[in-house]
Formats: sequence, structure tokens, C-alpha cells
Amino acid sequence: MTDAVEVRPITEPEFGDWHRALATGFLQQPVLTADQLDARRRQFVPGRLLGAFDGPRCVATFRSFAQELTTVGGATVPADAISNVTVTATHRRRGLLTRMMSQDLAAAKERGDVVATLIAAEYRIYGRYGFGPAATMTEWTVEVTRAGLDPRWSRPEDGGRIDLVDADDVRKLGPELHERVRRTQPGAVSRDWLWWRVNTGEIRFDTDWTEPYYAVYRAPGGEVEGIVSYESDDNWQDSQPHNTAEVNWLLATGPAAERALWHYLCSIDWITRVKSGWRSPDDLLPHYFPDPRAARITRQVDWLWVRILDVVRALEARTYDTAGSLVLEVVDRQRLAGGRFRLDASPEGASCTPTTDAPELTLGIAELASVWLGDQSVARLHALGRVQEERVGAAREADALLRASGRPWCPDIF
Repeated sequence: MTDAVEVRPITEPEFGDWHRALATGFLQQPVLTADQLDARRRQFVPGRLLGAFDGPRCVATFRSFAQELTTVGGATVPADAISNVTVTATHRRRGLLTRMMSQDLAAAKERGDVVATLIAAEYRIYGRYGFGPAATMTEWTVEVTRAGLDPRWSRPEDGGRIDLVDADDVRKLGPELHERVRRTQPGAVSRDWLWWRVNTGEIRFDTDWTEPYYAVYRAPGGEVEGIVSYESDDNWQDSQPHNTAEVNWLLATGPAAERALWHYLCSIDWITRVKSGWRSPDDLLPHYFPDPRAARITRQVDWLWVRILDVVRALEARTYDTAGSLVLEVVDRQRLAGGRFRLDASPEGASCTPTTDAPELTLGIAELASVWLGDQSVARLHALGRVQEERVGAAREADALLRASGRPWCPDIF
């Protein structure tokens, strides 16, 4: 059979066919109502939605959009965020994903994006395109009855206050709070106007939207320093409530705001369990309770994957807690960002320049992405055979240089 599948950006009139292929690939209802399709059309950006067409039918999908990613130290870099990747089962093993990915990454490189990002549904797909897992996500379940909190809790101990608000309030208060939070959190990404409207129900992609509760923490001076969105089930056993509050997202500028919001959630009448939602692997959550064992990890998984498109800008954008110099041989099979580079770094700044000096450490572009945000260990990757020392001790020196005091965290899925 001759394979004449065409890969190209879709036009706006083709969005319905493209979305049918997307829903089919994700095993979702393939036909949307006119209102649902109209809502989702807001994601259409000319040139950023790719489709593979076998005749008139779309059989593979790919979407990217502009994003900012926070790196170590608080600087942000432009990112090519990738989502909605599917290949219909009838057209697997024909290289369609490779063609779409290659086209998108080349365009991102041309635009000047420093990295590409994605949340991987499956682990084994994206490493071959130079992506590496760069930030981990952890979920906790808190057993309220064993947390050791005073059941008479009614307000934050620091003189702040908790207020229930509605979706309109969140759309007004949330974007500014998120900007403050994400610029201090390596691995965090930007949220556009559409995110806030979809995640507060103003624009509804799905018919099964359930309105959540929203609570705001205000510091003693009145400043908004935390917001949580949460839902609850309705579970009674033997005439007693055993309800679970499930956090959709929680943003806070610091420990005081976080503590107040978690204590509030655990104080709600009839709530006996709280599910944390997507949190950092070194989140302080368990230690906000007299008994930290009340919070147990119920899920931990690789989350944000990064593909570096510009080694020089990526390494110069982040900060370093110690001083050091390394010559890195970066291997990139897609030939987008590889080469040999000298990294000279210190707490005062960093310089990364191409060099012909002998390499001290050889690693793939995916491995560089995994250590770039400070989460992975170069020495550990060396022990696994994924990083090669050209000079004895270089892996440990790289660890001292690249590791960060806090772990990266991406609060979002996209």
C-alpha cells in the first residue's frame, strides 16, 4: 500500500475533523456538541496545530503553543509547549509522530524558543526526540483524623484570614497571584487568559463541569497570598460522614499561606480525607501537621519533560550556587542543539560558549534537560551509564554545580 499521508498545519475549517481525530486517539467521545467545539476553537492558533491527513481524514494530531518556563533562580525562558499528540491506531508505525515533532521543533528553534515542554502520558515515547524528565509530581492523601490538628480551628494562627470566593473573584485575583508564585518556582509555567476561563468554568470544554469551591488566604495586611480550588464527594458510612476534599490546584506565596489553606481544608465539617492534587516532591505539606504521617504519598511520577533547543541560552539563564567550570559534549541526534560547550558558572553569573577543548563530560540532550532544572543527579545518571566521564570526578563536579536547593515543580498539566 502506498503511504500518501500528508503532514501539515490545519486550517480553521478543519478544526472539527482534527478534534475528532484527537478524541479518537485519547479514547474520548469523538463527536462534540456545537458549543463544545466552539469553546475548544479558542485553542486554534494558525500554524501551531498540525494534522496528518490520509485523503480527507485526519489521522494524527499535534498542537503547540507559546509558554514561559521558570528556571533555577527565577528567570524565565520562552518555551514551545506541546500537547494533544495522537496517532490513530490505523496509522501507527508510519513515522507520523516523528514528522510532526520534527516540523514543530524546527519551527520552535527558528522562533528562538530555548526549550520545548510537555507532560508525557507514556514514558517511552519522547526520549527519542531529545526530551528528558525534568520535574516530578507527587500527590498526598491526608487522613484528617490522625493529623493532630485542633478540631476547634477557625482562623489562621498568624492573624490572616480565609474567605470563600466565587469564580469571578478567582479570575480577578488569580492571574496576579500566579505570576508572583511561578516566578519563584523552577519548573512552573505561564498561564494565559484561556487557562483561567476554562479552569473556572466560564468557558466549558466539557458538559460534565462541576463548580468547585474556592478559598482565598489573605495575610494580616489584607494581601491575597493564596488560593485553593477544591471539590468534595458525598460519602456516608454507618450514618457517619467520610467525605474527601480533592484539591484541583493550590497556589501560595509562602509557607504561612500554604499552612493556612491546608489547615482550612482539614477543618471543614464532614471532611475526613484531603487529596492534595499535583504537588512538588519536596512539598512542605506533611510538616504542616503535628503528625506528618497523616499525609501519605499516593502517587509520584515524572511530570514535566523538557527538550533543550539552545544549550547556551538555557545554561546561561539559570543561576548556580557554587563556582565551577566544565566542558560538556552534548549529543543531539536531531542536530538541533548539540555540540561542545564550556560552562563557567558562579553565584555571580554564568557563561556558556562553544569550544574545541577536550570534553570532561559527555551526555545526551535529554540527559542535559533532566539535570538543567536541578532535579536529577549527574552522578546517578553516570552510574546508570547514561552520562560518560571523560575525566574522573567530572560527574560529581557537575552535580555540585547543577543541583539546586529546592526541587523543580510544575503545578500544571497541558
